[in-house]
Amino acid sequence: MSEAVGPARDPGLQPERTRLAWRRTTLASTVAAVLAAKAALHGGVSVAGIVAGALCCGLWLAFLLLAHRRIVALSGQGVPAALTPRHATAAVLCAVATAVCAAALVVV
Repeated sequence: MSEAVGPARDPGLQPERTRLAWRRTTLASTVAAVLAAKAALHGGVSVAGIVAGALCCGLWLAFLLLAHRRIVALSGQGVPAALTPRHATAAVLCAVATAVCAAALVVV
């Protein structure tokens, strides 16, 4: 049996791509939170709008913290530690909840 000979894998590229993906997702989450805050204040102030806007901002801050921790872990030397299921679940829930809150503010 002969093994397929191909180019050697550069392990430094994958963490860089993942770090850039975290930054893109953070930027998208920031845009959703800003638009949610704008929608909450547009057309008059309401209690529901303020609560939903505050919830979006809180979720955005939580996602920002999670993303920052992951970006720092990926920036270190050597092989980065795997993302724990708890942190992955929290990041997904924050991103989805921010999008849902922002969409609710736009529709209402």
